[in-house]
Amino acid sequence: MSVIARNRVRVRGVADGRPMVFAHGFGCAQEMWRLVAPAFAVDHRVVLFDHVGSGRSDLSAYDPGKYGSLDGYAADVVEICRELALDDVVFVGHSVSAMIGVLAAARAPGLFGALVMVGPSPRYVDDDGYTGGFSREDVAALLESLDSNHVGWSAAMAPVVMGSPDRPELTAELTDSFCRTDPDVARQFARVTFLSDNRADLPGVRVPTLVLQCRADAIAPEVVGRYVHAQVAGSVFTLLTATGHCPHLSAPEETTAAIRDFLG
Repeated sequence: MSVIARNRVRVRGVADGRPMVFAHGFGCAQEMWRLVAPAFAVDHRVVLFDHVGSGRSDLSAYDPGKYGSLDGYAADVVEICRELALDDVVFVGHSVSAMIGVLAAARAPGLFGALVMVGPSPRYVDDDGYTGGFSREDVAALLESLDSNHVGWSAAMAPVVMGSPDRPELTAELTDSFCRTDPDVARQFARVTFLSDNRADLPGVRVPTLVLQCRADAIAPEVVGRYVHAQVAGSVFTLLTATGHCPHLSAPEETTAAIRDFLG
């Protein structure tokens, strides 16, 4: 199966515009970008896709070995870009996909022209001299809960991730998205996400980078975003007024404006 079908790749916008590839986070799908991506389609070539195992990707292509680390997802990103003959790509990655973008850029130097990290975290678990936002016990409990009750975990976790109690419709959408993810894939992707450590990869980023940080983000707190900014030389740090972990849903205009300002 071609990568286009496997990852449900969709291309919109201006054919000769600078390409922008939008990558969704854990438990989500490309539709999560529906309030932001169209604003760039007026002058960019916009590429949307689903990570294998998520959304409406080809579930039969899910290989636990390949996707046992973020490198497997990064390989897919590079394959998509090469299949579409893209160049000077602006990669926009939400949450775990921010680090997938870092790994993809390292795999294919010269392919990417800029990175936009929305709510990035290179390591979710606290470590000596590093605050990730979760203790080891927190993550163990989170993963155990997901293992034992996928639907219950989805309902409990979605409001924490969204962080917008005044927008219950967004929390409901995220809950539904979590629930639609195959439970076995969700379990493995959660482990790959929450147990990852990509801190050592950040100093290797060599392209202009924007770190978009929300306030009151329970998944990737401000201290983590500022850490990413400090580790990526020359990066731009923007603290949004939006709260929670999904500004592309809760504050799409502000998110779009920040990306536009960065790209110039």
